[in-house]
Amino acid sequence: MLLPSPETLRNLIARYEELQVRHAEQGTYESARELEDATYTLCVSTGTRTPEAALLVAQEHLSRATAAEAATPSEVALTA
Repeated sequence: MLLPSPETLRNLIARYEELQVRHAEQGTYESARELEDATYTLCVSTGTRTPEAALLVAQEHLSRATAAEAATPSEVALTA
């Protein structure tokens, strides 16, 4: 399964969490609709059906991406 880039996943998670707070505070139709849209996008992006599963898959992917970035040298020293 293809997953979005780590940056995209971070943005999706942040948006989902932001809208959860906003909906808890406002409780409006608009806030509910925005949260539904963010939840749907997060689920589709991770190939899951629930926000809990989507968050788990996204966090696992981000953990692997962080580990891969740490294992990859950021600078290459050229010697002659």
